[in-house]
Amino acid sequence: MDTAAAASPGTTAEGATAAATGRIRLLTRAAVLRHPRLDPYWLALALFAAFATLSVCRYRRMATMSWDLGIFEQAIRAYAHFQAPVADLKGPGANILGDHFSPVTALLGPLYRLFPGPVTLLVAQAALFAVAAVPVTRVATHLLGRGRGVAIGVAYGLSWGVQRAVDFDFHEICFAVPLIAFSLEAVIRRRWYAAMLWAAPLVFVKEDMGATVAAIGAVILIRAWGDREREPRVVPLAVALMGFGVVVSALALGVIIPEFNGAGSYDYWDKVGSGGEQTATIPLDTALRTLAWTLLPTTGLLALRSPLLLVAVPTLGWRFVSHEEHYWGTDWHYSAVLMPVVFLALVDALDRGRDSRRAWLASYSRQLPAAVCGAALALTASLPLYGLTEGTTYDRPAPVGAVERLLDRIPDGATVEANVGPISRLTSRCRVLWVGATRGTEPDYIALQEPPERTARQVVEYARQLHPDARYAPLGSASGYFVLKRR
Repeated sequence: MDTAAAASPGTTAEGATAAATGRIRLLTRAAVLRHPRLDPYWLALALFAAFATLSVCRYRRMATMSWDLGIFEQAIRAYAHFQAPVADLKGPGANILGDHFSPVTALLGPLYRLFPGPVTLLVAQAALFAVAAVPVTRVATHLLGRGRGVAIGVAYGLSWGVQRAVDFDFHEICFAVPLIAFSLEAVIRRRWYAAMLWAAPLVFVKEDMGATVAAIGAVILIRAWGDREREPRVVPLAVALMGFGVVVSALALGVIIPEFNGAGSYDYWDKVGSGGEQTATIPLDTALRTLAWTLLPTTGLLALRSPLLLVAVPTLGWRFVSHEEHYWGTDWHYSAVLMPVVFLALVDALDRGRDSRRAWLASYSRQLPAAVCGAALALTASLPLYGLTEGTTYDRPAPVGAVERLLDRIPDGATVEANVGPISRLTSRCRVLWVGATRGTEPDYIALQEPPERTARQVVEYARQLHPDARYAPLGSASGYFVLKRR
């Protein structure tokens, strides 16, 4: 008993010391996780979760809006198996490089090989949009302080341009957004070589991105001109970057795309200027409205004080000289590449304006981060991410299961002619052609989503019009979806 009693105080002291040490470790870890340097990464992680949830839930509801998801899945599926990037939805045997010069999508090939299916593309896109918040928030926090920096990062993540792109299935421009963000962050920090290295790969995202590369080179030239004696190589390299962007775009448009295009041309020339049969021009009020949406709620117009805004000119330019009305407005994915530009231009302008001798400008600069964050939060009530607050977003409608069971009756490897509705459920396992564009190929199956008033008899008649020499019989229907099988 005496021995036990003697040992008790020591044991108690050791236990108390161990408990105290454990608490200190927990507090230390918590302090590390709350460190301001981690703010950009926590924000990016939260945005990734939100973007991925929104995209995957929309896919589960079969709410795909276009054929783009199917086109990119066909190309990336081919890359994953070391094949030419054929996208049959653009025409039987059509090489996607003859449509747009976007070899960057091959980077998703290994990921798709491990996790085949359209969800892989949607999740990857969510990650790319989210990671762009890191450079935006990081440089904003560095220059403006933690609160204002995080506010601008949140405003980027909730910006209408990003939300619209997340809501629009998959598109190759998701690679451009982080590249532009990291490049312009380096420009603001005067890390010229890093800025050029981040900008150069943009030419592999899409054929028009070479102009954006040239614009970044011009911004570097403007900002680095004063350092030309201290760093004499920057100016000639910036000029070289401008030339590189222009030359690669010219090669893509004039040589590479026509080489892979069956018609030996670039299919989108008729969407700009007065080409093609369309003669519509962009209404002035539409252009002004798009510009207002691009600059007012996102930057309070202060971004106009930064030369970084020049990087947005090529994208706005080709959109506004087009007669394609989808390019003019604020829907779809076309404004996503503008969002890192305007927010980083805002950061640059805020850094220079908060110490201005003009009292109104200094005051405006100090208050603007909170204002643009508040505007982004308020506008979200009418934008796609608001759907995450609604239970119907997470519900999987009962008809979806019936439609999927119907489409599952089409065997793997079959040739299928389809419209938008069935595409995303078939491209991972079938050869899918766009309805009415099979160019003489008679598919094994026809899968269509039709209006409620359409009957099976009408769909069979439509199939007869598409393929007069073939006969198709109904295989089944469910909730407006019809599947026909060739006899």
